[in-house]
Amino acid sequence: MTVWDRPEPPTRPVPLDRERIVAAAVALADEGGLEAVSLRKVAARLNAGPMRLYGYISTKEELFDLMLDEVQGEIVPPEQPGDWREALRVLAHRTRQAALRHEWLADLLGGRPALGPNGLDVAEATLAPLEGLTDIDTVMRAVETVSAYFTGAIRREVTNLRAERATGLSREDWQRASGPHLTRMLATGRYPALAKAVHDGTDVDAGTSFATGLEWVLDSVAAKLTPPPAPDGGE
Repeated sequence: MTVWDRPEPPTRPVPLDRERIVAAAVALADEGGLEAVSLRKVAARLNAGPMRLYGYISTKEELFDLMLDEVQGEIVPPEQPGDWREALRVLAHRTRQAALRHEWLADLLGGRPALGPNGLDVAEATLAPLEGLTDIDTVMRAVETVSAYFTGAIRREVTNLRAERATGLSREDWQRASGPHLTRMLATGRYPALAKAVHDGTDVDAGTSFATGLEWVLDSVAAKLTPPPAPDGGE
C-alpha cells in the first residue's frame, strides 16, 4: 500500500493532515535542502508531537515522495500542447523552473517513477503527445533521452548555484580567481583543444545553454520518430 492509498487518521488536538505536513516539509527543504527535513523538525514547525506524524507518514522516504509529488504539481502544464516537441520542451523548462524554486528537487530527479497524482499527470503529459507517432518502445526511449538530458543539465546548474553560495564566489569571480592557474596550464601546450574552447568559445548563461542543448536533443529524437508500419491489409 502506498502513502496515497493509506487513509489519514482522524484529526486530534493540533489540526493535522498530509497537506499541512507536506507544506511544512517543503518549506524546510526550500530553506535548507533535504538534509534539513526530518519528521521531528516537521512536527516542531507544526507545533505537534513527532509521534503524531507517523499516523500520516511512516518514513522519511514517504515524506520525500509526497514532497516530490507536491512540486510536480508545479510542472504539469495548464494546457497540453498538441505538438509532441512543444509538449516535451514545455515540460523540460517547467521542470527546470521548479528546480530553481526548490533546489532540492534536483536531488530527487531521475529516481524511480513517482506514483502520486501529480507525478502520474506529468507522466501522462509526457507520453500522450507521442502516442501513435511510432511504436511504444521508441516512445519510451525518446522520453528517457529527453529526461536524461534535462535531469543532468538541471543538476549541473543547481550544483553550480550551491557552489556559489558555499564559496561566496560567483561564476565570474571563480573564473577570475582560477584564471592565472589555467593560463599557466594552457601555456604548456598540453591542452590545445581546451585552450581553443577557453579562448574562442562563447560564454553563455545557464538558461541559454539549457535551451540550446534541449533543442539539439529534440532534433535527435525527431529523427527516430518514424511512424509504425501500416497494417498489411489483414493478410
